[in-house]
Amino acid sequence: MLMEKWEWDNGTSPMEFLLLGMGNIPALQRPLFLLSLMIYLMCVVGNILIVVLVVADRHLHTPMYFFLGNLSSLEICYSSTILPRLLASLLTENKTISVHGCIAQFYFFGGFAAAECYLLAMMSYDRYLAICQPLLYASLMTWKVCFQMAAGSWLMGFLIPTAVTPFLAQLKFCRPEAIDRFFCDLTPLLELACSDTRKVRLVAFIFGFLDVVLPFLFTLASYMCIIAAILRIPSSVGRQKAFSTCSSHLTVVTVFYGTLIIVYMLPRTPPLRQLNKVFSFFYTVLTPLVNPLIYSLRNREVREALRKALRKALAFTQSS
Repeated sequence: MLMEKWEWDNGTSPMEFLLLGMGNIPALQRPLFLLSLMIYLMCVVGNILIVVLVVADRHLHTPMYFFLGNLSSLEICYSSTILPRLLASLLTENKTISVHGCIAQFYFFGGFAAAECYLLAMMSYDRYLAICQPLLYASLMTWKVCFQMAAGSWLMGFLIPTAVTPFLAQLKFCRPEAIDRFFCDLTPLLELACSDTRKVRLVAFIFGFLDVVLPFLFTLASYMCIIAAILRIPSSVGRQKAFSTCSSHLTVVTVFYGTLIIVYMLPRTPPLRQLNKVFSFFYTVLTPLVNPLIYSLRNREVREALRKALRKALAFTQSS
């Protein structure tokens, strides 16, 4: 049955892949489509709202919220590389994707995911300076430095896909298995390759260390210093106030890296494939939705900015 869904180039390399997605049960396709559509719309609207609040409210014109606006912009791009294609496949029940389309999806997905790793590291450095070096914070975290750090995060994030994609495009794919994911990732693509993948794996390992492991270690070191500094604060009120300034970011980091580690560290054995798929759905689809909720629910400044924006919108509606 799978062979009928493949177009072959000279009998060796498929022109299309088959993304199995979340399963092949017809009765679940419509509910999954509606659920995914609702999640995507909430993700886009929530993150756009964060960006608008950061730009419009002058009380949020600080380095921390500047990075938050960048994170929300990144989440919109991140989810938009996966969910529209997933929605189309659920609606039309056409699960095929071209080889070039699959590689392009991996390029943008990998780039945005790695950029988020760098951006989370920059945000942890911002919190480190605010808590551990408060007297130097204003002089060190200038707007020029903020712009450079944000731009560097976006650019450095594309190290992995830019380095790996040329090697990936040269591979021959000749196995008639489908990709047991709802998006194109590096590991499933390498499993389908019948040519030598050692170069791709070596390049992916090197740049994966630079784009994922190093930012994670930097973030971990920053929070170790932050926690140590908070514990040295004599009063419980002071400790609580200091921790509240980084609790939202720490929650986002824990959710993002926790699911990322589970997805890529779980053994790829048949019994664990479905669990792997569930966590893949969580960190690629639900995490961009959870982030604006975390910041809006746990952050007093964002809640206040949202209330003011709603009051202005209500007043404008009543006056017109």
